[in-house]
Amino acid sequence: MFGDMMGMMNKLQEAQKKVEATKERLNTVLIDETSNDNKLKVTITANRTIKSISIDDELLEDKEMLEDYLLLTLNKAIERATTVNETEIAAVAKEGMPNIPGMDMFK
Repeated sequence: MFGDMMGMMNKLQEAQKKVEATKERLNTVLIDETSNDNKLKVTITANRTIKSISIDDELLEDKEMLEDYLLLTLNKAIERATTVNETEIAAVAKEGMPNIPGMDMFK
């Protein structure tokens, strides 16, 4: 019984390490999102850190339009990054999960 517990703890620690490694790797996964007319381009990591924003000169003449573009495009980029992030982390976490009774919700 004690050996089982130790094995389970090791598996959990391994899973945690894998999750951490995956989080690190997601810093290097870049997601590009552009507005429909390509006047605004945003690049963020899968960990939702904004890396760059490129703005067409035309947008600089209209503050309200620029703000709308930023909100829309950043939110789309964050949504995509979140999906990538959660999918990657869930896959690693599930893979490393020991078979614990009552923990089926993680599958």
